[in-house]
Amino acid sequence: MKTLSRRALFELAAGAAATTVAASGAAQAARAPALAPATAAQTAGSAGRTEHGARSTKASAVPPITAQEHEARLAKVQGLMQQRKVAALLLEAGSSLEYFTGVTWWRSERTTAALIPAEGRVVVVTPYFEEPSVRESLKVAADVRTWKEDESPFELLAQGFREHAGLPGPLAVEATARFFIIEHVVRTVGRRANVILADQLVNDCRMIKSAAELALMQAANDITIEMLAHVHAAVGAGMHGAEILELVVSTTKRLGGNYEFGLVLLNEASAFPHGSVKPQQVHEGSVILIDTGCSVHGYVSDITRTWVFGEPTARQREVWNTVKRGQEIALETAKLGAPVGAIDRAVRAFYEQKGWSRDYALPGLSHRTGHGIGMDVHEAPYLVRNDATPLQAGMCFSDEPGLYTPGEFGIRLEDCWHMTADGPKTFTVLAKSIERPI
Repeated sequence: MKTLSRRALFELAAGAAATTVAASGAAQAARAPALAPATAAQTAGSAGRTEHGARSTKASAVPPITAQEHEARLAKVQGLMQQRKVAALLLEAGSSLEYFTGVTWWRSERTTAALIPAEGRVVVVTPYFEEPSVRESLKVAADVRTWKEDESPFELLAQGFREHAGLPGPLAVEATARFFIIEHVVRTVGRRANVILADQLVNDCRMIKSAAELALMQAANDITIEMLAHVHAAVGAGMHGAEILELVVSTTKRLGGNYEFGLVLLNEASAFPHGSVKPQQVHEGSVILIDTGCSVHGYVSDITRTWVFGEPTARQREVWNTVKRGQEIALETAKLGAPVGAIDRAVRAFYEQKGWSRDYALPGLSHRTGHGIGMDVHEAPYLVRNDATPLQAGMCFSDEPGLYTPGEFGIRLEDCWHMTADGPKTFTVLAKSIERPI
């Protein structure tokens, strides 16, 4: 997929900073506390969503999503489609395709997609030479149809839709599917096809996490928080952000996580929620903000810690403590059945009482208090004040009510949590103090 993802944005900022860094890996190793030696299994392969092999005790102790669970997901979405009079659901390669079918694939000019009818078998369309690879991750009963380089994948998808022409209703399309695929499929169907967004269908399945999904997210969070403890101990005066990011990546991999994204913001750059291309260096009094996550069998973590190198000023300590209290208020406000936007409103009311700006302005909390999380780092619902989605058990969110003062510094603390019948439960322990952020 060629759109600029959150991970790509982070890496763009890090790459720009890295052009000024000449420090060697040996210098980093001298600063860093030793980890246990990696096994061959831990170091083999690349880090990314397509690598689901177990590489550490934490990761390998939790099994991937089973074929039975994928089949249950299909049954649920097909039941919803029948209730809502939707004929079929079109999914392009991506997290929703993986969620429903198990197929783990990437996006390119060669279309790999699936058509899920309201009744009947899934149709998976992929290039002829990719079929063996696609079948490796396919977890459900499906009709795999292949196209050769001089043939049209859209004809295969349209054919699958025409075969279920007797089913009432429109074609629902997953929100991230690229326009050229939708356009070609609709044209090839040969009749005026009614197309709708599949947001509600997909969200009603993906928003509520199963016990197996929660276990995978717990494993990812365990790896990330352990990595952050290691990095916190390793940061030294003179280090550049790109050096610290290299340590984040290597330690995540060493611990068995699939590195997904990372952002290291130092000094004034910490006031930019998603980074700055201006190189920064650690010195006495530096604010250090690290926002990062990994995945385990396709499920992600997202944790941020901020601290000061050396002795914090009274202002830095005050803002850090305010953000910590904001995190606590978010969790205290989480009530079953209440709109998720109430969490954002409660945090903002507290910040405004402290003199911070209103209405997402700066200085203050310029972004939402949190976001849904699961297979994607950002997914519905969102902890933004106008989101009326009722909070339900099984929903997962980040809790990250940062405060930012342009030209000075920003503080963000972020932990993820899931809702239970007894209230919110965090995947990680909240930071204790500016001196003990992990």
